[in-house]
Amino acid sequence: MKATILGAPRDIRLEDVPDPTLVAPTDALVRVTAACVCGSDLWPYRGINEVAEPTRIGHEFVGIVEEVGAEVRSLRPGDFVIAPFKYSDGTCPHCRVGIQTSCVRGGFWGGPDRDGVMVDGGQGEYVRVPLADGTLVATREVPGDDLVPSLLALSDVMGTGWHAAVAARVQEGDTVVVVGDGAVGLSGVLSAARMGAERVIAMSRHASRQAIAREFGATDVVEVRGEDAVAAVNELTDGVGADAVLECVGTDESMQTAIAVARPGATVGYVGVPHGIEYPVRDLFSRNVGIAGGVAPVRQYLPQLRDDVLSGAINPGLVFDLEVPLADVAEAYAAMDERRAVKSLVRP
Repeated sequence: MKATILGAPRDIRLEDVPDPTLVAPTDALVRVTAACVCGSDLWPYRGINEVAEPTRIGHEFVGIVEEVGAEVRSLRPGDFVIAPFKYSDGTCPHCRVGIQTSCVRGGFWGGPDRDGVMVDGGQGEYVRVPLADGTLVATREVPGDDLVPSLLALSDVMGTGWHAAVAARVQEGDTVVVVGDGAVGLSGVLSAARMGAERVIAMSRHASRQAIAREFGATDVVEVRGEDAVAAVNELTDGVGADAVLECVGTDESMQTAIAVARPGATVGYVGVPHGIEYPVRDLFSRNVGIAGGVAPVRQYLPQLRDDVLSGAINPGLVFDLEVPLADVAEAYAAMDERRAVKSLVRP
């Protein structure tokens, strides 16, 4: 089959790799019908995270179950399924409290499992899914093609934006600031609005992303960064600050901004993968500002978000503004790297 390989920084290749087969009785074999490129994929693509050797890549996909192992109980061939960005058994102590990303038997797509057997990346034609019962979430019927982008968004970005809002303890009537206008940040805007925030302030300098943010429920847009952004939020909130802040980037600048715009007693929900962040502990202490979040347990939120998509309550698929065939996956990366696309959808 064809699968995407990151050979080195900015070296995306589509190569022939062995067709996956069932290995364990808890496996499922999924034919990928749609996948996408994540903002976190750009860290190794740009060489910020080291690329030591050619690596399978892609952790967001949906598809059709082709085959299941003898011990799989919740799935059958023909089911349409959503895969969260990490597989998990659903039964370990961490899974049982809703932190499936810390599953003691789980792992990430695109590398060996705990038995040393390759687990395919999501940007390919097929994926062997370990621990299928605990990992995959099916829809009752195969959805129409118009719903596929929104269901695909649930595999990571929508669930991650939702986690930021959960971690920030967004409440009905809150004023919320979202730092970051990538797909996760935009999903955070949608999440905060869905949770009942009265005011959602999106930080964005790009007109196309601002338009999506407003469609998702942003009431205000701040187009500046750093100290100017803090001043703008203070002006919008009469010097009070935000009741909750969603940090969806992962840089020191974005985190410092998020902390600075939080009102005393607020919580910053962070889901941006941290790079070079130094926390102002004394400031956090003196203002009782909390920091919460981390790797989003997307599997925990998937059933609820799936139902919201199927009912038409949310349409997170609007974050996809570029669609390419798998053969052009290198362009999917380049477009996001060059900020010509918010998020790229790939069709095998």
